[in-house]
Formats: sequence, C-alpha cells, structure tokens
Amino acid sequence: MRKHLIYIVAFLFAVPFGIRAQQANVNLDYNPQKDTEGLNPFSAPVNSPEVHDDRTVTFRLKAPNAQKVVLPTGAIYTANGLGKDPLPFTKGEDGIWTLTIGPLKADMYAYHFNVDGVQIPDPSNTYAAFTAMPPYSQLVVHGGEPAYYDARNVPHGNVTRHIYHSNVTNGEREMYVYTPPGYDSKKKYPVLYLVGGSGELPSNWVYDGRVNLIMDNLLAEGKAVPMLIAIPNNQVIHRNHPKHTELTFDIFEKEMRNHVIPLVDESYSTLQSPKGRAISGLSMGGRHSMFVGFRSLDLYANFGIFSAGDTNAETTLAKFLNDSKVNEKVDYLFIGQGTEEANGFMGSRCVALHEALNKHNIEHEYYVGGHGGHDWATWRPLLYYRFLPNLWQKNDNQK
Repeated sequence: MRKHLIYIVAFLFAVPFGIRAQQANVNLDYNPQKDTEGLNPFSAPVNSPEVHDDRTVTFRLKAPNAQKVVLPTGAIYTANGLGKDPLPFTKGEDGIWTLTIGPLKADMYAYHFNVDGVQIPDPSNTYAAFTAMPPYSQLVVHGGEPAYYDARNVPHGNVTRHIYHSNVTNGEREMYVYTPPGYDSKKKYPVLYLVGGSGELPSNWVYDGRVNLIMDNLLAEGKAVPMLIAIPNNQVIHRNHPKHTELTFDIFEKEMRNHVIPLVDESYSTLQSPKGRAISGLSMGGRHSMFVGFRSLDLYANFGIFSAGDTNAETTLAKFLNDSKVNEKVDYLFIGQGTEEANGFMGSRCVALHEALNKHNIEHEYYVGGHGGHDWATWRPLLYYRFLPNLWQKNDNQK
C-alpha cells in the first residue's frame, strides 16, 4: 500500500499544475487548441480541431452515418493559398472523419463543416461564435508566443455591456464599452465608435476582433492614446430587407445621435466634440462610418473605413468631397483592406474611395496589407498595426 502511495504522490508532483487539456477553457491561453493531455473537450466525442506545434491542424467529426464531409472554402483558404475547392475528410472504420491541413499561418480563422450538404459548426469545438448569421467555429493557430490579439500579462481595461431602450428601433438594444486600464473619471477621454459588418453583433468586435486585448497590448507597448471604445449594434433593419441599403444609413444616424452618443457621454468622462470622436467599422460598418460619418462632421473628425468604399463615390459622397474645408474638419481618415481582397469587388470599392479622395486632395491614409481577405484576419491587423496607433496621435484632441 505504501509503495502505491509513493507512486501516486510522485505522479502528482511530476505533472505541473499549470498544464491544460485541449480547450480546457481554464485560462485565456494563446494556444487553446493544442492537445496537452490527450483529453477531449468537455462533452465532445472527439478532439477537434487539434493544432500541432508545426501549425498543421487536424479536424475530426464523429458521424458514422454520413456519406460526405468537407471543409468548405473560407478564411482558412484565403490566407493560406489552399485553393478554391472544398477539402474532403477521410472516414475511418470507427466512423470518425479526419482531415489534416497545413502548416497554416498563425492566426484566428472562422470555419464550418459541410456534412452531406448541410453546413454546421464543428460540434467538438468549444470556441464558437454567435453573430447576426448562423454560428461558426473558431480555429486558433498559435505561434511560438502570445500574439498581438492575445491576453498577455499586462494591465487590462474593462468591457461593460449596456442595455438601453431605443425609440428609433422601438426596442431594447445593447452596446459594449471598453474603458482603458486606470480609467479616471476626472480625465476626459476620446471615444472611438466601432461598428461591425453585415453579419456582426457588438460582441464580435470583442470575441472575434479582440479589440479590447489589442488595445490593452498597444497601451502596454506605449503605441496608442488611452481611449474609450464604444461598440454599438449597427444592425438597425433586417439585413435581407429589400430596402436595407436605402434605409439603413438614416436609421443608424438617428440611433447614434439620439441614443448611443448621449448614453456614452452621460455614462463616461468623454471629450464631447468632433475632435474627440471617431467612427470606424468593417464592411457594412465601414459604409455606415463613411455615409453616416462623412455627413456628420458636427459629431466626428476621425474615421476608419475597413474593407469598404463606393464605386460611385463621386456621386454618393459629393457633398463631402466638394467641401472646401474638409481637411480642416477631418483630423484623421484611414482607408484599409486586406491583400487578398484587394483585387475583388470589395477591394474595388476601397480603391474607388481612395481615388476619389485623391482627386479632391482630401488628406487620408490608404493601406493594403496582411494576409487576409474579407475576414477577421484583415480587420484585426488593420486595428493593431495602423488605425489605433495613429488615431489621435497627430492632433491636440484635448481642445
């Protein structure tokens, strides 16, 4: 008995208490899908996805009665040159389908499975996203250390969820607000209003975009100005409504003027002037930032347009483009998109906006970079490497 006890004690001390199983969800790990203990995620039939240190990834699905399982094309393909055809899984005698791909670039990717023609999230992956679209799974391919969007051992800000009643949409709505580490109500802070795309909810800028962790890391590195980041819901009319494009901009402007900005200014210590406000967004949110923001220079003097624009900008933005004092009114205007979307339709909209701004001698920054397409692998680096470090850096926003 004593011999067995010694063995048990020796085993306990040989296993570090910090070791974690795949998707244990104990810490905010930078490598949450690395298999460290050979355990399946809680309640899952198999390990999926399993990310290896060589950055290859193994997907698994237990579906003994399925006839065909594939990994549909999407963000993983775009960033890693995997081609245009869905990759097929191989079925084992145990009824478990398996696919290994890579090595992949270290990043976070949204993905689905397709089983006999039905799109589903990975049922064994605990990292899933709920959005204004059907849910998807999240693949986290880790590098050798925490990335710029990971939780690091630095001071962290807070994210507060506000629920309020809107007379514009006639219902209860939500908004998230990030306050930086050491937020002091005796100081005045600039506010970035950050909005999502057609399929995004405010929470997606936190869970997919990691904007709070990105901002924490930038502040710890001394690369950004402390600011509030308000993330309202810019879904203001059904995305499939036949008059969505016609109606959404007016509704969103009313929501911002009547509810969102007043709530933030009443709840926090803010700079209540155009120089102290910025509006930015991705895709549909970029168009909201452009069409609503550019006609609301009484509210905003800073803009970030991610993966958005307009091929008919000369007409739709005529008032802004022909304003002879626009360079005096606008402090910072950023237009950005991913390398892998630059040659498509989405990219052409950005290019058209950039060219129209150049034609009218409107000062702005235009940037194409990263390895992403029209996805979060573009929008996270646009935030970290370009937009947030430059926002409020070249002007005196305290006036």
